Amino acid sequence: MASWRVNIEKSAFFLLLVLLLTACASMPVVLPVENPPVAAELKRIVMADRPVVAFALGGGAARGFAHAGVLNVLEQNGIRADIVVGTSAGSVAGALYAGGIRGESLIAAAAELQMKNLADWTLPNRGFIGGERLQALINDKLGNRPIEALDMVFVAVAADLQSGQAVAFNKGNTGMAVRASSSVPGIFMPVTIDGRDYVDGGLVSQLPVRIARELGADMVIAVDVSKRPVHNTVLETTWDVLHQALLIMSEAVVAAEAGEADVLIRPAIGGISLLGFDQQAEAIAAGERAVRAQLPEIRQMLDQQTRRKAKQ
Repeated sequence: MASWRVNIEKSAFFLLLVLLLTACASMPVVLPVENPPVAAELKRIVMADRPVVAFALGGGAARGFAHAGVLNVLEQNGIRADIVVGTSAGSVAGALYAGGIRGESLIAAAAELQMKNLADWTLPNRGFIGGERLQALINDKLGNRPIEALDMVFVAVAADLQSGQAVAFNKGNTGMAVRASSSVPGIFMPVTIDGRDYVDGGLVSQLPVRIARELGADMVIAVDVSKRPVHNTVLETTWDVLHQALLIMSEAVVAAEAGEADVLIRPAIGGISLLGFDQQAEAIAAGERAVRAQLPEIRQMLDQQTRRKAKQ
């Protein structure tokens, strides 16, 4: 099974690279969407008596199931966020959490996030998966509430394919914002909103700590579920070189913001592939173990921030 997953993952990465280099020139099919997501001005949150806490949830495809484990343990220990910012898989978990789906309910919701429920295959049109199923699933779980009607401040980070800039969707259609944030280029079709194309936010902000700061977070708990390169390894094939290069680029994007978090949680999910949807339970358990080990650090940081707030 392990070798099968590795081969599938390699094929997906190779397909992504080829499609990026030889992008299909066909025009997108744009269907009307009610209340499309928008990136409105980010308004800072200020709390007079306690620190503003943000969860910054990073991208990592199926490895993102670890987010459910992390969020479950934080909930069990009374540690909640005022702000949730998510990229790609982190936007999926973040939207559900911000919409009030927490604890064991979040674990149950994660169980439905299987490839068979998410992949709406289509004829090649700048991608092979439409993404409408993901959009519909998120909206259904949240009662079709727009982002601004969720229980707390939520942002889904996507990349503007034309400008290369990070875009913080914070209003409008929640499912569509999550879909845009999760649309791996060359595999998922870009999401066209008001004439612009949006793809996976991991291209520009794999671990969205800075947007959390822009929203006024005094304390940022970041969860990194990215796949990192294996250093000092033997690279024997063309694929080995390409794969390692992609992972190095991804690691650089993560490093750009990871150091700005107050607490950085990195679950031990090295053996879980980006397409390892059958490893869901393993990823969730790894997330739970990682955050339990860092609970003393998190509580200490919260105490420090609370005392600092009291002195202001």
